[in-house]
Amino acid sequence: MNTVPAPPPATALALVSCPADHAETLATHLVSAGHAACVNIVPQMRSIYRWQGQICRDEESLLLIKHARDQFATLRDLVLALHPYELPEIVAIDLDRGHAPYLAWLAAASSPLPP
Repeated sequence: MNTVPAPPPATALALVSCPADHAETLATHLVSAGHAACVNIVPQMRSIYRWQGQICRDEESLLLIKHARDQFATLRDLVLALHPYELPEIVAIDLDRGHAPYLAWLAAASSPLPP
């Protein structure tokens, strides 16, 4: 008898770039509030982008935010409230494959904490 493995929990990876001096604060708020299970801070990223008709170059950090997929809207709103940019990068990629026990932990650890 073949058994079908359970689908992975609905999880996602959000990417947020920010000034290095804001990375720790953003990451701590997201994890402390229970909207992210884990945030990796990748330092010293150089971004080159077009903004208001100009080519801009900035040193930034990249936040890799692991979260339950249903937490994205709340996570986005918290980032928008704390982020210093007028238009911050906040994008998410659904995680449909991975180590099942890790994905289960990720989903459980990114459930909002009771007040």
